[in-house]
Amino acid sequence: MPDQVTTWLKDPAPGRPSTLIAEIAQAHDGSLGLAHAYIDAAAAAGADAVKFQTHIADAESTPSEPWRTRFSLQDDTRFDYWKRMEFTVEQWHGLKRHADDAGLMFLSSPFSIAAVELLKSVGVAGWKVASGEITNLPMLKAMTATGQAVLLSTGMSPYAEIDTAVEEIKRGGAPFAVFQCTTRYPSPPEAIGLNILEAFRNRYGAGVGLSDHSGTIFPSIAAATLGVDVIEVHITMSREMFGPDVPASVTTAEFAELVRGVRFVERMRTAPVDKSVVDQDIAPLREIFLKSVVATSDLPAGTVLERKHITTKKPGTGIPASSFDTVIGRRLSRDIKRDVPLLEEDLESLQ
Repeated sequence: MPDQVTTWLKDPAPGRPSTLIAEIAQAHDGSLGLAHAYIDAAAAAGADAVKFQTHIADAESTPSEPWRTRFSLQDDTRFDYWKRMEFTVEQWHGLKRHADDAGLMFLSSPFSIAAVELLKSVGVAGWKVASGEITNLPMLKAMTATGQAVLLSTGMSPYAEIDTAVEEIKRGGAPFAVFQCTTRYPSPPEAIGLNILEAFRNRYGAGVGLSDHSGTIFPSIAAATLGVDVIEVHITMSREMFGPDVPASVTTAEFAELVRGVRFVERMRTAPVDKSVVDQDIAPLREIFLKSVVATSDLPAGTVLERKHITTKKPGTGIPASSFDTVIGRRLSRDIKRDVPLLEEDLESLQ
């Protein structure tokens, strides 16, 4: 399918829809079958892209790497866990083909230059740089050399490190977007940092994304109101699933609701309402809900209307309630029944 990420980063257009990435990451827990099941679930939920993580333990880590969270009962070390998460080149090709067949862009974050080379052979829609790899300039160079879009997460970095990474990407000439990301699992509302999106857009003159770890759909929908270019959230089949990212994930059902919410927001943003005129779809309702000036009792022709003679009631088919004061003091040109909306022809001319 067309490389949507690179296309919109090279030729941004106001009001374009956000690209919605379902982050599978390590939710498959090393099961190839489950990885394929997640692709189907992401497609059914309305994702634009799926994203995995490509780990090659010997190329990215050492046996002494500490656990972020000790969660696995079957892996003695973090290194052992990465080994168990590896797929073969052939298996990665199969995942890519499945994503293509499902109409999804295929993304995977590499964690070593060896992983970059593997993914180059598989084919990706663009490069997603994980927050922990932002200072890995050799790997950034390898990515930008392909000319494909780079999506840069910034969850653990201050501006100085982000600036350096962006400069490296710009030197390579690749289109890019910078993601506000909070590396807390799950992220509390106070740590989401929606204010950073516009700051990134102004600072780097590039697309912006939100990589959310709150475990809810709310930050993504809020980001859509700000016109964010890319939204990425972790997904899980169920909150009862195994894995360290489950608390920071949304279920596939919640992701479907996120998609509906974001697309609803986008339709709102691209359809400004003109309050200087009456919407033609609303005009018929005005007669139902607005009020008219009516007589409080039967009145004969020639009556000079006083405040006690009139009130306002629905429907709004007669002289509008807003003209109530202008009716006082005018003379009836014919008999009027109680509760019948007054019309201009019921009153003598103002001449």
